[in-house]
Amino acid sequence: MVRSSSSQEFRLQVPSLDQAAFLLDFDGTLVDIAPTPDSVVVPDGLLETLRNLRAACGDALAIISGRSIDQIDHFLGDVPFAVAGEHGIAVRHRPGGPIERAALPQVPQAWFDEARNLVAAWPGARLEHKPGGFVLHYRAVPEAGEALRKAAENWVKDTKGIFEVQTAKMAWEIRPAGVDKGYAVSLLMESVPFAGRKPIFVGDDVTDEDGMATAVRLGGLGLRIPADFPNPTAFRNWLASLVEGGN
Repeated sequence: MVRSSSSQEFRLQVPSLDQAAFLLDFDGTLVDIAPTPDSVVVPDGLLETLRNLRAACGDALAIISGRSIDQIDHFLGDVPFAVAGEHGIAVRHRPGGPIERAALPQVPQAWFDEARNLVAAWPGARLEHKPGGFVLHYRAVPEAGEALRKAAENWVKDTKGIFEVQTAKMAWEIRPAGVDKGYAVSLLMESVPFAGRKPIFVGDDVTDEDGMATAVRLGGLGLRIPADFPNPTAFRNWLASLVEGGN
């Protein structure tokens, strides 16, 4: 059984909510992209929509983000049942549960040192540390993108596939290979309340493609902004339309 739901000019076929599991990206999907990570605004009504969605799909609601789990908790509190942070490196399967972390290779200190010097040479570029790697942001200085990409690729080229360069929005992320949002989707779908349901993964970025592909492989849907929804506002409206009249 599928349920038809429309919002604005588009229409999608989704599993009925008692058969679906929702695994959603945060930045650029549930909330609009902001100039800095800390300046993101959670729109009015979003938390209520997510609470209603979680209730309608038997708790099978997860956020899968590049942010840390603590950051998602700051913005969304206990609304999602499960949270995967750091692109799948950290996973909390249930509210208040332990955080499971994937075993990660050690990032060479020399890379961090060189990265600090590199962003200092491009005023407006920013270095973000993450467990297992780091991100080179160039949103404020687009002309730095090529130089930062070359440096990132040079660092990982001799690691025999242990590390990779992940393209993001106006950023390059140096991270361990094989632990990604698809890995998080697979892990979450193995246990209650997600097991046995059809996963619906929604994202907006290259970093979400592994999650989309895994959801499709598991018999569900992989949806993307702007291909399936023009922007986060439209996606939020669509989510609200799923639960407005019940399932």
